[in-house]
This record gives sequence, structure tokens and C-alpha cells, in this order.
Amino acid sequence: MKAGLEDVVAGESSICYIDGDKGILSYRGYNIHELATNSTFEETCHLLWFGKLPNRAQLADTSKKLADSRNIPDGVVQLMKALPKKALPMEVLRTSTSALSMYDPEAEDMSAEANLRKAIRLTAQTATLVTAWDRIRNGKELLAPRADLGHAANFYYMLTGNLPDESVARALDIALILHADHELNASTFASRVTAATLSDIYSAVTSGIGALKGPLHGGANESTMRMLLEIGDISNVDAHVQKLFANKVKIAGFGHRVYHTEDPRATHLRRMSKEAGERTGQRKWYDMSERIETLVKAEKKLNPNVDFYSASTYYIGGMPIDLFTPFFAVSRMSGWTAHILEQYSNNRLIRPRAEYMGPAVGLKWAPIDQR
Repeated sequence: MKAGLEDVVAGESSICYIDGDKGILSYRGYNIHELATNSTFEETCHLLWFGKLPNRAQLADTSKKLADSRNIPDGVVQLMKALPKKALPMEVLRTSTSALSMYDPEAEDMSAEANLRKAIRLTAQTATLVTAWDRIRNGKELLAPRADLGHAANFYYMLTGNLPDESVARALDIALILHADHELNASTFASRVTAATLSDIYSAVTSGIGALKGPLHGGANESTMRMLLEIGDISNVDAHVQKLFANKVKIAGFGHRVYHTEDPRATHLRRMSKEAGERTGQRKWYDMSERIETLVKAEKKLNPNVDFYSASTYYIGGMPIDLFTPFFAVSRMSGWTAHILEQYSNNRLIRPRAEYMGPAVGLKWAPIDQR
């Protein structure tokens, strides 16, 4: 048995393919580079849920359903307003997503049609939950979602109150595509394990959110940006990184359980970080990141993963650091729900065994006074 189930095949899926040696990631057969260059998040959602790229009419229908499903129940809004303002956004997302089920009349309808409708609603509403909490905790009025905007642009609008320019909207759209799915990662596997008990889709995605919250999964991008802020300037990079090496401190955003070459998502985010920095006059965050990458590659032979350059990309775009991981969830909700639908369609309870490493079997019980 391998620790952490490394390289253990735990199930079959037709959603996502990864070749870690060649750096290949594909959704339903489409290379991530093809999708990041040509697709939109709405089109990618359709691909994940239905298995094929949509035609024009199908894309319009899926996009409309997503746009029409963005509102969240007032009861959930009131719940969020009652939460401590210092609560972490991932904590709030975990709780508010779970609460959505209590306002959904289809919550316990396990038909394929109802679960697909819930997948669309969950993907649409996650962006609203994340942006609503940021406004609530900062004492701002909530903004109603705009059906005339795409998913990425609407997220930016609900968060900031401003309309993004074309370059910002496209950068967010690409980021959503890149994070949408990644085979049986920790959060997706957690979602499928819960779904395999035939629990409802809300319970399953809440399991995924709980797993994504961990710093060894979605939280690495936040750790990366806090490191960059601590370093402060490119002139301090070498000394800081060498100190981390000397103290054997793991540098966030490097290495991956699956990829043995560059994470193909990092290829796009590196470029996006550089472009955003040049566009806004904040290139130092990219330059620092690039120097850290050079040092880590030389010393540790590790490549950046999806979290490393996403940190500077989001920060340059003005996103609060503690929203980096919730934004990951805004995207990954599409992948989680696709996997949950697939699990329901051919379900078998996921119940692995453990290799017992405890005391010898057959110990005799002794009265408490004789122990």
C-alpha cells in the first residue's frame, strides 16, 4: 500500500485525463491548452456536465440557465449576516453552501434531471456566496447578479461593484477554466465518497469544500501570496528563499503529486501574471515569482503548480488574499458536480480497506484495577 494512495487507481471516470510525465491535462478529451485558448467557462461547464462541447443553441441555453440561477435565498443571506465578521471565507462558503439545500425544494430529489438542475444552480450560486460574504464582512450592500454578464465578469462585478475591462474579464474566465476539474484530487474524491453513499449533492459538494480548505490543497495559493508579501521586493528574494532551504521549509506552490513536469495550468497562469503586472504597473510580483521559480528549480528540481502563479495573478487583479481559495471553489464547483453526477449514474459505495498496523490481534481484556 502507498501512503496517501499515491498512484492508486480508485475508480473509473470519463471526465478528466492527466498524464503527469508529459504534463497533459484534458477535460472530456480536450487539452487544457485548447480550452484555455479558445473556450469560455460556460462552454467548459457544458462540456463537463454533458460530455460534449455545445453547439450555439446549447451554449446559449446553458449560459442562460447559469445566469438565471445566481440569486441565493434570503434565508441564506440572513444566515451569512449573522456569522462572525472575522469568519474565514472558506468557513462561510462551507456553511452557506450546506444551508442552500434547506431552501431547495429539489434537494432530496435524486433523479438525474433534478441533480443536473442542482449542479447548474450550485455552480451559479457559489460565485454569489463568495462575493456576498466579502461585501457583508466589509459592511457593503449586496449587489444583485447581472444576467447580461458572463460568469467571470459577473463575479468581478458582484465583488467590486465595477464592470471589468475585457482583459480582466478574460483573465478571470481563463482562470475559471483552468481550475474547473483535476481528476480525483482530494476535494473531488471527498465529494465522490459522499455521493457514493447516495447522500444529496449539497452534502457531497460541502465535503469537497471542506477538503479544498486545507493548505495542502486549495489553500496553497494564499500561502504563496503571503510569502511574496513577506519578501516584499525582488532584492530580498534570494536571501529569503535560501533561508527557507536552510530551515527545510516547504515553499508553497511547488511540486505536485501527479505532475512530474510542469503543471500545464501553470503555463497559462505564468503568462497571465506577467501580463497583468505589465498592464497595471505591478510587475514586481511576477518578477519575484519568476526568480523564486528559478531558485527552487535549481535547488529542489520542483516545478510550480497551479497555485504558484495564480497567487500573483489574483492579487494584481485586486482580489483579497483570503478569497483566492473560494474563487478556486467558484470554478471547481463545476467539476465537483460533474463527478457527482457521474458517481450517481453508476454508483457503488466507496469503501476501501486499511492495512492494519496496530497491536497484535488477540489481546485479553483485564479488569481496570489490574491494568
